[in-house]
Amino acid sequence: MTAEERTIKRDRMRFIKNSLAANLALLGILFDVLYFVKIYQSDVGTYYYTILIGASIVYNLIFLLAVFLASEGVKNYKSGYTWLLAAIGLGQIVRIFIIPMGAHTATTLVNGENVSVMSAGTFTYVVVLLAASAVCLLASAAVNFIRCRELAEHMKTLPPPSTGT
Repeated sequence: MTAEERTIKRDRMRFIKNSLAANLALLGILFDVLYFVKIYQSDVGTYYYTILIGASIVYNLIFLLAVFLASEGVKNYKSGYTWLLAAIGLGQIVRIFIIPMGAHTATTLVNGENVSVMSAGTFTYVVVLLAASAVCLLASAAVNFIRCRELAEHMKTLPPPSTGT
């Protein structure tokens, strides 16, 4: 790519949306929703009837709102949302070790017999969903960081706007 083509590509950034970063954030939401549905459709005894599940539901609501807001922000090259997406992406990794790991290693009494709360297949599925969500959010943050920096550097090279007088 020549220097002129690179300059044109950077200049176009002033007028087009950062759709890659926004779409990655929305994909992260999709993976979280699939995780949310899988966990909350489980009904194995009374294992899930705890304050931890209540906190998880509240966290999911905040997650959905925050990531959607961030997806709109990164669409317009707002660099502050980079750090929000990165923090929430890391939070998705931490979540693997809370409910899925605990449920996978736990047993509960159902009809007089001990049963596993979460099967190996379900555990693998929800871990993959949380990991995919984390990857999407971290990738969205990285794309936004790079593109915001690139656009800011390009804006420094432009002459100041004329007043038209």
